Amino acid sequence: MNTKQHMTATITLVGPFVQVLPMAGLPAAGPIADIQLQVIEQAGVLVQDGRIVKVDAYKELAQEAKEKNYQLEPVVSPMVLLPGLIDAHTHICFAGSRANDYAQRVAGKSYLEIARSGGGILDSVRKTREASLPELVLLLKQRCDRHLSEGVTTCEVKSGYGLTVEDELKMLEAIQLVNAQHALDLVPTCLAAHTLPPEFSDPRAYLQHIQEELLPQVIKQQLAKRIDIFIEDTAFTEEVALDYLLAAKALGMEVTVHADQFSTGGSRIAAAVGAVSADHLEASGEAEMALLQQAGTVATVLPGASLGLGMGYAPARKMLDSGLCLAIATDWNPGSAPMGDLLLQAALLGAAEKLTTAETLTAMTCQAARALNLTDRGTLSAGQLADMIAFPTADYKDILYFQGKLKPAMIWKNGIRI
Repeated sequence: MNTKQHMTATITLVGPFVQVLPMAGLPAAGPIADIQLQVIEQAGVLVQDGRIVKVDAYKELAQEAKEKNYQLEPVVSPMVLLPGLIDAHTHICFAGSRANDYAQRVAGKSYLEIARSGGGILDSVRKTREASLPELVLLLKQRCDRHLSEGVTTCEVKSGYGLTVEDELKMLEAIQLVNAQHALDLVPTCLAAHTLPPEFSDPRAYLQHIQEELLPQVIKQQLAKRIDIFIEDTAFTEEVALDYLLAAKALGMEVTVHADQFSTGGSRIAAAVGAVSADHLEASGEAEMALLQQAGTVATVLPGASLGLGMGYAPARKMLDSGLCLAIATDWNPGSAPMGDLLLQAALLGAAEKLTTAETLTAMTCQAARALNLTDRGTLSAGQLADMIAFPTADYKDILYFQGKLKPAMIWKNGIRI
């Protein structure tokens, strides 16, 4: 069912749940102690027209429902309710596989070595260029099906495997088409500045080409409101990235940056342009964290890339302690992060970086919403989208304790049970 087109004005009481974690009223940045989590016992949720009306004790809501003749949607087994998960950084619109890259990496070659020898991003570019629009739509839909089944109700999706005006538009159109058809909400980002395509030898000339020929069409066709760039040795330098991002901002686009994955520098540009988020940050140190904190930029860390590349995690604990807002996303892509399991990755990162349960859960919900500049989701509170996931347990601590193996048993998107 496409829940974007099937809503009702009738008020429905959903529950009871053993526990509801609204994830509301928590700090927007910095450390979060588990004691700060609000846990409502034996609770229910009132839903109307795809949004939450109230979260309260089920006994009180049941009495109100009886008096006002609300519909009932009973939950008969023990469940813990959270907001739907938000994956704030993915590349799930692509064709082909990079299993060969992975085999080379585990045999000892580095990500940069593989990229320089013709593998890496450009391998996915070739395969995605060869794919038709219907093929990309089908592949993207299949990945959205899996993500939604695992509790992700909002997902950012980047272009960046086309690297021509025609192929970038094809990717963004595929994202737009799937978003219109699928219950999962997709947030498109134009990542035409993923790497330098083989047709260009001058990075500045390529970015100028994208700025003049692609971005106006993206804006006119309303294919994306967000822009991204990969700042790294094998992609784009700080200097050319700064000019490109400032030009995109002048066109009215929001900015996010692939920053500090292998070397520092990207975070400086992200802070300088006031990026909504800086993503990756595995190489970030105290100086980089301070810049991002001063700029109010969300730090989005990507444990899937660390797992896929066999490298260390981003310093998430230090980021929180330095006052940053921390989001966790999958980086689901065919090369460095093929797993795409948000809950599993967040649980492993939390264990490695000594994040509290509250910090890990917020990083996939309310803080992830901040990373996408979304104000209508990420918490279970009045007026928010009724994007909800219920886990088959009586204790919310089980969700991370089982390190991703405990999946949601019930999922609602815009108040409609999937």
